[in-house]
Amino acid sequence: MTQKPFVLCIIGPTACHKTEVSIQLAKRLNGEIISADSVAVYRRLDIGSAKPTIEEQQAVPHHMIDVADITDTDYSVARFCQQARDAIESILSRGKLPIVVGGSGLYSDAIFSEMRFCAPSDPAIRSRLEKEYRTDADAVFDRLRRLDAVTAERLHRNDAKRIIRALEVYEVSGKPFSEWNETFVKVQEEGERYRVFRCGLDMDRAKLYERINLRVDRMFENGLKQEAFSLFDEGLSPRYPALQAIGYAQLYEAYRGAVTLEEAKEQIKLATRHFAKRQLTWFRRNKQTKWYFTDQFESMDACIRAIEQDVKANAK
Repeated sequence: MTQKPFVLCIIGPTACHKTEVSIQLAKRLNGEIISADSVAVYRRLDIGSAKPTIEEQQAVPHHMIDVADITDTDYSVARFCQQARDAIESILSRGKLPIVVGGSGLYSDAIFSEMRFCAPSDPAIRSRLEKEYRTDADAVFDRLRRLDAVTAERLHRNDAKRIIRALEVYEVSGKPFSEWNETFVKVQEEGERYRVFRCGLDMDRAKLYERINLRVDRMFENGLKQEAFSLFDEGLSPRYPALQAIGYAQLYEAYRGAVTLEEAKEQIKLATRHFAKRQLTWFRRNKQTKWYFTDQFESMDACIRAIEQDVKANAK
């Protein structure tokens, strides 16, 4: 029986050294990186998505960054999945190690098994919900918060497409969309197309939150406000799913004068900390992940060496 191709997958919450670790491992293991980040796929969202720098991307080939335009409202997990798999096959054909890296759990998971979305649909219900949303978007979003708080928490109230989809699933099935997502994860674990070594990065929660706060401060120093405001000046706004990402959504409120810039910054920090908690909840569902607490090693190099040894052992 032919052995499945080996792929390394590095996951973990935001600000936990994924970029640093993945680049160093790619250099040591003759690898190339496939980004599994739902925001980094969009062009021009550079600072807020914490994309690897130009220098980092030149040091190691990166894939699945800047593959969609902000105005592309139809970019989906399914399209990402096919493009990422094509990248993996290309990397394997050149005798290199594919390294999937990211904090978007659904994106990283979906690469490794057939997409089998179980959630039902009903065009008539969807059409009615779309009309209701156009009439009173806030009321529709508040209904989702009552019926499926888990899904509502991760969506911006301007994300019409996903809000309507979540309510459609609830009305058709009587079950929250968040529970269908859990079913999807269980389906994925049944049959993967690659041999995957999942490396999870984590650290003490207080230290992680401190790193998140510092990273947001650094984003502002590097021009996050200017990056976002220049997009809003062009007439782009959170009506595009790409700009509902953390950072851009909060800065849009500052742009239109609803909050101060400092208030927006604090909201970004809070939203990012909450996002990190949700990331960890998602990733810990997969019991095959081996976790590395980066703050428990004497240095990042020691952590990277430990992961490197485990990757080599599992790749045999």
